[in-house]
Amino acid sequence: MSLSRIEVITGMSKFSSLKAALSKAGVRGMTVMQVLGCGVEKGTREYEVDELEEMELLPKQQINIVVETERVNSIVEIIKEQLYTGHIGDGKIFIYKLDNVIRVRTGDEGEKAL
Repeated sequence: MSLSRIEVITGMSKFSSLKAALSKAGVRGMTVMQVLGCGVEKGTREYEVDELEEMELLPKQQINIVVETERVNSIVEIIKEQLYTGHIGDGKIFIYKLDNVIRVRTGDEGEKAL
């Protein structure tokens, strides 16, 4: 069984609904970090007319989820549905292949470690 990590970087406002939807979909765990960052807009907010000369780092959340690779597409669809507003700052999703996951307490590996 292969595993993948889904990393989501998005604004702060949508986390509760995203967490509820992922829980309902059977995601068994996640790691959430508060981070600062910006995308290609350099931190420009949608209501600002001029593009910034220098990047402005905005508060974001980084959410990491590890799932079985065959579930990635369905989980990503849930994430996109929950985060989409059509406005700047909806976020980015990154997907990585994982070689292994090990639960330290039990020594379980792979899917059992999730």
